[in-house]
Amino acid sequence: MADHSAEPLLDLPALERWVNQNVPGEKGGVTVEKHVAGFSNETFYVTRGAQRWVMRRPPRGPLLPTAHDVLREHRFIAGLYGLARVPRPVGVCEDASVIGAPFYLMERKDGIVMRDEIPAEWDTPAGHRKIAEEMIDALVELHAVDWRAAGIPGREGGYVARQVERWAGQWELAKKRTRDLPGMDEITAWLKAHMPPEVPHTVVHGDYKLDNVMFARGPEPHLNAIFDWEMATVGDPLADLGYLMNTWTNRAPPHGFEDRPLLRTGLTEREGFPSTQAMADMYEAKSGRSMHNFLFYRVLAAYKGISIIEGLYMHYIEGAAANPGAADFEWRVPMMIASCQELIASGGA
Repeated sequence: MADHSAEPLLDLPALERWVNQNVPGEKGGVTVEKHVAGFSNETFYVTRGAQRWVMRRPPRGPLLPTAHDVLREHRFIAGLYGLARVPRPVGVCEDASVIGAPFYLMERKDGIVMRDEIPAEWDTPAGHRKIAEEMIDALVELHAVDWRAAGIPGREGGYVARQVERWAGQWELAKKRTRDLPGMDEITAWLKAHMPPEVPHTVVHGDYKLDNVMFARGPEPHLNAIFDWEMATVGDPLADLGYLMNTWTNRAPPHGFEDRPLLRTGLTEREGFPSTQAMADMYEAKSGRSMHNFLFYRVLAAYKGISIIEGLYMHYIEGAAANPGAADFEWRVPMMIASCQELIASGGA
Protein backbone atom coordinates (compact mmCIF):
# COMPACT_ATOMS: atom_id res chain seq x y z
CA MET A 1 0.00 0.00 0.00
CA ALA A 2 1.43 3.36 -1.01
CA ASP A 3 1.45 6.00 1.71
CA HIS A 4 0.82 9.54 0.49
CA SER A 5 -0.33 10.83 3.89
CA ALA A 6 2.78 12.95 4.47
CA GLU A 7 2.52 14.75 1.12
CA PRO A 8 1.28 18.34 1.58
CA LEU A 9 -2.10 19.19 0.09
CA LEU A 10 -1.10 22.79 -0.44
CA ASP A 11 1.76 25.25 -0.07
CA LEU A 12 0.21 27.97 2.12
CA PRO A 13 2.75 30.75 1.37
CA ALA A 14 2.40 30.04 -2.36
CA LEU A 15 -1.40 30.06 -2.10
CA GLU A 16 -1.29 33.37 -0.24
CA ARG A 17 0.91 34.90 -2.94
CA TRP A 18 -1.41 33.64 -5.67
CA VAL A 19 -4.51 34.97 -3.92
CA ASN A 20 -2.97 38.40 -3.37
CA GLN A 21 -1.88 38.57 -7.00
CA ASN A 22 -5.07 37.25 -8.61
CA VAL A 23 -8.11 37.91 -6.42
CA PRO A 24 -9.45 41.48 -6.03
CA GLY A 25 -9.67 42.86 -2.52
CA GLU A 26 -7.41 44.12 0.23
CA LYS A 27 -4.18 42.13 0.23
CA GLY A 28 -3.20 40.35 3.40
CA GLY A 29 -2.66 37.07 5.16
CA VAL A 30 -4.60 33.97 4.15
CA THR A 31 -5.82 31.25 6.51
CA VAL A 32 -6.94 27.77 5.45
CA GLU A 33 -9.12 25.17 7.16
CA LYS A 34 -9.55 21.68 5.70
CA HIS A 35 -13.11 20.46 5.29
CA VAL A 36 -13.64 16.71 5.77
CA ALA A 37 -17.06 15.53 4.64
CA GLY A 38 -16.97 14.28 1.05
CA PHE A 39 -14.86 11.50 -0.42
CA SER A 40 -13.62 13.02 -3.67
CA ASN A 41 -11.83 16.32 -4.31
CA GLU A 42 -10.15 18.00 -1.37
CA THR A 43 -12.06 21.00 -0.02
CA PHE A 44 -10.71 23.89 2.05
CA TYR A 45 -12.18 27.02 3.61
CA VAL A 46 -9.95 29.96 2.68
CA THR A 47 -10.15 33.35 4.41
CA ARG A 48 -8.48 36.70 3.70
CA GLY A 49 -9.75 39.40 6.04
CA ALA A 50 -13.53 39.56 5.61
CA GLN A 51 -13.43 37.52 2.38
CA ARG A 52 -14.46 33.87 2.68
CA TRP A 53 -14.03 31.31 -0.09
CA VAL A 54 -13.98 27.59 -0.75
CA MET A 55 -11.01 26.03 -2.52
CA ARG A 56 -11.09 22.72 -4.38
CA ARG A 57 -8.11 20.63 -5.51
CA PRO A 58 -7.67 16.94 -6.44
CA PRO A 59 -6.64 14.35 -3.83
CA ARG A 60 -3.09 13.07 -3.48
CA GLY A 61 -1.66 10.18 -5.40
CA PRO A 62 -2.21 8.79 -8.93
CA LEU A 63 -5.73 9.41 -10.30
CA LEU A 64 -7.95 7.50 -12.68
CA PRO A 65 -8.39 9.19 -16.09
CA THR A 66 -11.04 11.98 -16.04
CA ALA A 67 -11.51 11.64 -12.26
CA HIS A 68 -11.20 14.56 -9.80
CA ASP A 69 -11.17 17.22 -12.55
CA VAL A 70 -11.38 20.51 -10.67
CA LEU A 71 -10.82 22.50 -13.85
CA ARG A 72 -13.98 20.94 -15.27
CA GLU A 73 -15.80 21.97 -12.08
CA HIS A 74 -14.69 25.56 -12.56
CA ARG A 75 -15.67 25.67 -16.25
CA PHE A 76 -19.22 24.60 -15.45
CA ILE A 77 -19.63 26.90 -12.46
CA ALA A 78 -18.32 29.84 -14.48
CA GLY A 79 -20.69 29.11 -17.37
CA LEU A 80 -23.73 28.47 -15.18
CA TYR A 81 -23.33 31.33 -12.70
CA GLY A 82 -26.44 33.50 -12.90
CA LEU A 83 -28.35 30.81 -14.84
CA ALA A 84 -28.53 28.00 -12.28
CA ARG A 85 -28.06 27.73 -8.53
CA VAL A 86 -24.27 27.67 -8.38
CA PRO A 87 -21.73 29.59 -6.25
CA ARG A 88 -19.93 32.55 -7.76
CA PRO A 89 -16.52 31.57 -9.21
CA VAL A 90 -13.63 33.61 -7.80
CA GLY A 91 -10.48 32.36 -9.53
CA VAL A 92 -8.79 29.35 -11.06
CA CYS A 93 -5.16 28.21 -11.21
CA GLU A 94 -4.24 25.63 -13.84
CA ASP A 95 -0.54 25.68 -12.89
CA ALA A 96 0.00 22.63 -10.67
CA SER A 97 3.37 23.95 -9.53
CA VAL A 98 1.79 26.70 -7.40
CA ILE A 99 0.41 24.49 -4.61
CA GLY A 100 1.05 21.01 -6.04
CA ALA A 101 -2.17 20.62 -8.07
CA PRO A 102 -4.62 22.72 -10.09
CA PHE A 103 -7.25 24.44 -7.94
CA TYR A 104 -10.02 27.00 -7.98
CA LEU A 105 -11.76 29.33 -5.55
CA MET A 106 -15.49 30.00 -5.31
CA GLU A 107 -17.58 32.03 -2.92
CA ARG A 108 -18.43 30.40 0.39
CA LYS A 109 -22.21 30.19 0.56
CA ASP A 110 -24.01 30.31 3.88
CA GLY A 111 -26.58 27.65 4.57
CA ILE A 112 -27.28 24.06 5.55
CA VAL A 113 -26.16 20.82 3.90
CA MET A 114 -28.36 17.93 5.03
CA ARG A 115 -26.46 14.68 5.51
CA ASP A 116 -27.64 13.16 8.77
CA GLU A 117 -30.09 15.71 10.15
CA ILE A 118 -32.89 18.03 9.04
CA PRO A 119 -33.26 21.40 10.81
CA ALA A 120 -36.08 21.21 13.36
CA GLU A 121 -38.13 23.94 11.68
CA TRP A 122 -38.16 21.95 8.41
CA ASP A 123 -38.53 18.50 9.96
CA THR A 124 -42.26 18.26 9.28
CA PRO A 125 -44.24 16.59 6.49
CA ALA A 126 -44.75 20.00 4.84
CA GLY A 127 -41.05 20.83 5.21
CA HIS A 128 -40.02 17.49 3.75
CA ARG A 129 -42.30 18.03 0.76
CA LYS A 130 -40.79 21.49 0.20
CA ILE A 131 -37.23 20.08 0.31
CA ALA A 132 -38.20 17.55 -2.37
CA GLU A 133 -39.85 20.20 -4.53
CA GLU A 134 -36.75 22.40 -4.29
CA MET A 135 -34.54 19.49 -5.38
CA ILE A 136 -36.71 18.95 -8.45
CA ASP A 137 -37.15 22.66 -9.23
CA ALA A 138 -33.39 23.30 -9.13
CA LEU A 139 -32.76 20.29 -11.37
CA VAL A 140 -35.41 21.36 -13.90
CA GLU A 141 -33.87 24.88 -13.94
CA LEU A 142 -30.42 23.42 -14.56
CA HIS A 143 -31.64 21.24 -17.41
CA ALA A 144 -33.36 24.25 -19.00
CA VAL A 145 -30.08 26.19 -19.39
CA ASP A 146 -28.97 26.72 -23.01
CA TRP A 147 -25.52 25.21 -22.62
CA ARG A 148 -24.27 26.49 -25.95
CA ALA A 149 -25.26 30.08 -25.14
CA ALA A 150 -23.62 29.71 -21.72
CA GLY A 151 -20.32 28.81 -23.40
CA ILE A 152 -20.23 25.34 -21.85
CA PRO A 153 -18.26 22.80 -23.92
CA GLY A 154 -20.17 19.72 -25.01
CA ARG A 155 -21.55 17.76 -27.90
CA GLU A 156 -25.01 16.60 -28.91
CA GLY A 157 -25.61 12.88 -29.07
CA GLY A 158 -23.95 9.66 -27.92
CA TYR A 159 -24.03 10.44 -24.21
CA VAL A 160 -25.57 7.18 -22.99
CA ALA A 161 -23.20 4.96 -24.96
CA ARG A 162 -20.21 7.04 -23.82
CA GLN A 163 -21.33 6.79 -20.20
CA VAL A 164 -21.59 3.02 -20.32
CA GLU A 165 -18.16 2.77 -21.93
CA ARG A 166 -16.63 5.30 -19.55
CA TRP A 167 -17.77 3.64 -16.35
CA ALA A 168 -17.00 0.18 -17.68
CA GLY A 169 -13.50 1.46 -18.40
CA GLN A 170 -13.17 3.06 -14.97
CA TRP A 171 -14.21 -0.22 -13.39
CA GLU A 172 -11.65 -2.18 -15.40
CA LEU A 173 -8.88 0.21 -14.36
CA ALA A 174 -9.90 0.30 -10.69
CA LYS A 175 -10.21 -3.47 -10.27
CA LYS A 176 -6.63 -3.94 -11.46
CA ARG A 177 -5.59 -1.95 -8.37
CA THR A 178 -8.27 -3.23 -5.97
CA ARG A 179 -10.16 -6.49 -6.60
CA ASP A 180 -12.46 -8.28 -9.02
CA LEU A 181 -16.09 -8.44 -7.87
CA PRO A 182 -18.78 -10.70 -9.34
CA GLY A 183 -21.89 -9.15 -10.86
CA MET A 184 -20.44 -6.12 -12.63
CA ASP A 185 -20.01 -7.85 -15.99
CA GLU A 186 -23.69 -8.84 -15.94
CA ILE A 187 -24.75 -5.26 -15.17
CA THR A 188 -22.55 -3.99 -18.00
CA ALA A 189 -24.20 -6.42 -20.40
CA TRP A 190 -27.70 -5.38 -19.26
CA LEU A 191 -26.93 -1.70 -19.84
CA LYS A 192 -25.58 -2.34 -23.33
CA ALA A 193 -28.71 -4.31 -24.20
CA HIS A 194 -31.20 -1.70 -22.91
CA MET A 195 -29.85 1.67 -24.09
CA PRO A 196 -32.69 4.13 -24.73
CA PRO A 197 -33.05 6.31 -27.84
CA GLU A 198 -31.25 9.67 -28.04
CA VAL A 199 -32.90 12.74 -26.49
CA PRO A 200 -31.96 16.46 -26.71
CA HIS A 201 -28.96 17.06 -24.47
CA THR A 202 -28.67 19.44 -21.51
CA VAL A 203 -26.13 20.22 -18.82
CA VAL A 204 -25.83 17.14 -16.59
CA HIS A 205 -24.47 17.64 -13.07
CA GLY A 206 -23.45 14.01 -12.68
CA ASP A 207 -23.63 13.77 -8.86
CA TYR A 208 -26.92 15.44 -7.97
CA LYS A 209 -28.11 14.41 -4.50
CA LEU A 210 -29.28 15.87 -1.20
CA ASP A 211 -25.84 16.26 0.39
CA ASN A 212 -24.36 17.95 -2.70
CA VAL A 213 -26.69 20.94 -2.39
CA MET A 214 -27.12 23.69 0.18
CA PHE A 215 -30.32 25.20 1.56
CA ALA A 216 -30.46 28.80 2.75
CA ARG A 217 -31.29 29.37 6.40
CA GLY A 218 -34.88 30.51 6.86
CA PRO A 219 -38.39 29.48 7.85
CA GLU A 220 -38.89 27.41 4.67
CA PRO A 221 -36.37 25.31 2.70
CA HIS A 222 -34.87 27.08 -0.31
CA LEU A 223 -32.06 25.44 -2.28
CA ASN A 224 -29.42 28.13 -2.84
CA ALA A 225 -26.39 26.24 -4.20
CA ILE A 226 -25.43 23.08 -6.07
CA PHE A 227 -21.90 21.83 -5.34
CA ASP A 228 -19.44 19.16 -6.55
CA TRP A 229 -19.38 19.68 -10.31
CA GLU A 230 -16.38 17.48 -11.14
CA MET A 231 -18.49 15.00 -13.16
CA ALA A 232 -20.57 17.62 -14.98
CA THR A 233 -21.01 17.25 -18.71
CA VAL A 234 -23.51 17.73 -21.52
CA GLY A 235 -25.78 14.75 -21.98
CA ASP A 236 -29.09 13.07 -21.23
CA PRO A 237 -30.85 14.94 -18.39
CA LEU A 238 -32.57 11.81 -17.07
CA ALA A 239 -29.14 10.59 -15.95
CA ASP A 240 -29.29 13.22 -13.19
CA LEU A 241 -32.78 12.20 -12.11
CA GLY A 242 -31.80 8.52 -12.09
CA TYR A 243 -28.81 9.32 -9.91
CA LEU A 244 -30.91 11.39 -7.50
CA MET A 245 -33.52 8.65 -7.20
CA ASN A 246 -30.88 6.04 -6.42
CA THR A 247 -29.96 8.07 -3.33
CA TRP A 248 -33.48 9.13 -2.44
CA THR A 249 -35.26 6.34 -0.58
CA ASN A 250 -33.62 3.49 1.27
CA ARG A 251 -34.51 0.14 -0.19
CA ALA A 252 -34.23 -2.97 1.95
CA PRO A 253 -30.63 -4.22 2.17
CA PRO A 254 -29.81 -6.72 -0.59
CA HIS A 255 -29.71 -10.39 0.37
CA GLY A 256 -26.59 -11.19 2.36
CA PHE A 257 -26.15 -7.64 3.70
CA GLU A 258 -29.03 -7.45 6.17
CA ASP A 259 -26.63 -6.74 9.05
CA ARG A 260 -24.94 -3.79 7.31
CA PRO A 261 -26.14 -0.15 7.40
CA LEU A 262 -26.98 1.33 4.02
CA LEU A 263 -24.85 3.89 2.21
CA ARG A 264 -27.71 6.41 2.19
CA THR A 265 -28.85 8.25 5.30
CA GLY A 266 -32.58 7.50 5.37
CA LEU A 267 -33.64 11.15 5.68
CA THR A 268 -35.99 10.85 2.74
CA GLU A 269 -37.93 8.00 4.34
CA ARG A 270 -39.55 10.47 6.75
CA GLU A 271 -43.21 11.34 6.37
CA GLY A 272 -43.89 13.89 3.64
CA PHE A 273 -40.98 13.04 1.35
CA PRO A 274 -42.40 11.87 -1.99
CA SER A 275 -41.60 8.36 -3.22
CA THR A 276 -39.14 7.85 -6.06
CA GLN A 277 -42.08 7.41 -8.44
CA ALA A 278 -43.71 10.62 -7.19
CA MET A 279 -40.41 12.48 -7.65
CA ALA A 280 -40.13 11.15 -11.21
CA ASP A 281 -43.73 12.23 -11.86
CA MET A 282 -42.96 15.69 -10.48
CA TYR A 283 -39.93 16.04 -12.72
CA GLU A 284 -41.92 14.80 -15.74
CA ALA A 285 -44.68 17.36 -15.11
CA LYS A 286 -42.28 20.29 -14.66
CA SER A 287 -39.82 19.40 -17.43
CA GLY A 288 -42.07 17.75 -20.01
CA ARG A 289 -39.68 14.80 -20.36
CA SER A 290 -40.97 11.23 -20.55
CA MET A 291 -40.11 8.62 -17.90
CA HIS A 292 -40.67 5.72 -20.32
CA ASN A 293 -37.12 4.31 -20.03
CA PHE A 294 -36.46 5.37 -16.46
CA LEU A 295 -35.26 1.97 -15.18
CA PHE A 296 -32.25 2.23 -17.49
CA TYR A 297 -31.22 5.53 -15.90
CA ARG A 298 -31.61 4.07 -12.41
CA VAL A 299 -29.34 1.16 -13.32
CA LEU A 300 -26.84 3.42 -15.09
CA ALA A 301 -26.69 5.63 -11.99
CA ALA A 302 -26.11 2.63 -9.74
CA TYR A 303 -23.39 1.31 -12.06
CA LYS A 304 -21.70 4.70 -12.15
CA GLY A 305 -21.87 4.95 -8.36
CA ILE A 306 -20.28 1.53 -7.97
CA SER A 307 -17.42 2.49 -10.29
CA ILE A 308 -16.84 5.77 -8.47
CA ILE A 309 -16.94 4.26 -4.99
CA GLU A 310 -14.54 1.49 -5.98
CA GLY A 311 -12.20 4.20 -7.31
CA LEU A 312 -12.39 5.92 -3.93
CA TYR A 313 -11.71 2.61 -2.21
CA MET A 314 -8.64 2.35 -4.43
CA HIS A 315 -7.46 5.70 -3.02
CA TYR A 316 -8.01 4.33 0.49
CA ILE A 317 -5.93 1.19 0.03
CA GLU A 318 -3.22 3.25 -1.66
CA GLY A 319 -3.12 5.71 1.26
CA ALA A 320 -4.51 8.75 -0.58
CA ALA A 321 -8.15 8.89 0.54
CA ALA A 322 -9.65 12.32 1.30
CA ASN A 323 -11.89 10.76 3.97
CA PRO A 324 -10.95 7.86 6.30
CA GLY A 325 -14.55 6.64 6.05
CA ALA A 326 -13.60 5.21 2.65
CA ALA A 327 -12.52 2.07 4.54
CA ASP A 328 -16.21 1.07 4.61
CA PHE A 329 -16.20 0.80 0.83
CA GLU A 330 -14.61 -2.63 1.22
CA TRP A 331 -18.10 -3.99 1.94
CA ARG A 332 -20.30 -1.21 0.59
CA VAL A 333 -19.29 -1.80 -3.03
CA PRO A 334 -20.35 -5.49 -3.03
CA MET A 335 -23.59 -4.39 -1.35
CA MET A 336 -24.19 -1.80 -4.08
CA ILE A 337 -23.63 -4.44 -6.78
CA ALA A 338 -26.16 -6.75 -5.12
CA SER A 339 -28.64 -3.87 -4.77
CA CYS A 340 -28.26 -3.00 -8.46
CA GLN A 341 -28.88 -6.61 -9.44
CA GLU A 342 -32.05 -6.61 -7.35
CA LEU A 343 -33.17 -3.34 -8.94
CA ILE A 344 -32.87 -4.91 -12.40
CA ALA A 345 -34.74 -8.03 -11.27
CA SER A 346 -37.56 -5.93 -9.77
CA GLY A 347 -38.02 -3.85 -12.91
CA GLY A 348 -37.53 -0.69 -10.86
CA ALA A 349 -40.26 -1.34 -8.32
